[in-house]
Amino acid sequence: METQNKIPDINQTLVFKAPIQKVWAAVSTSEGLGAWFMPNDMEAVVGHAFKIDAGPFGIQPCVVKEVEEPNRIAFSWGKDWTITFILNELADNQTECTLIHSGWKADTVTEFGLPHAVIRERMNEGWVGLHQALGRYVEA
Repeated sequence: METQNKIPDINQTLVFKAPIQKVWAAVSTSEGLGAWFMPNDMEAVVGHAFKIDAGPFGIQPCVVKEVEEPNRIAFSWGKDWTITFILNELADNQTECTLIHSGWKADTVTEFGLPHAVIRERMNEGWVGLHQALGRYVEA
């Protein structure tokens, strides 16, 4: 059964004191993503292939999988993962932002020779900081 091999997604939700369009621009444009995440050449167009400069991990290939402006964008990252941002407009010019990093499998090793279980724990901690960086960027 497929679920036995699956490691849980990284799933984090924060509320930002920023309008949804500002948060959308921060997660769906090259300039926005580059300001708080990593240099990239993203365009919010389904099927658009782009690259993220992951520093010591090199240039990572990505492809935009879903775009539902201003509520949802998803893109593949590398050979195994999908990153999804889900935005919900709240009262008082606030936005709930859920980040989902999926595609983890217990028997899979990354192109860097490390098992998904090890990388998932590192990424989970990393996303906490990055998600907070996104908040600082959109609330500025």
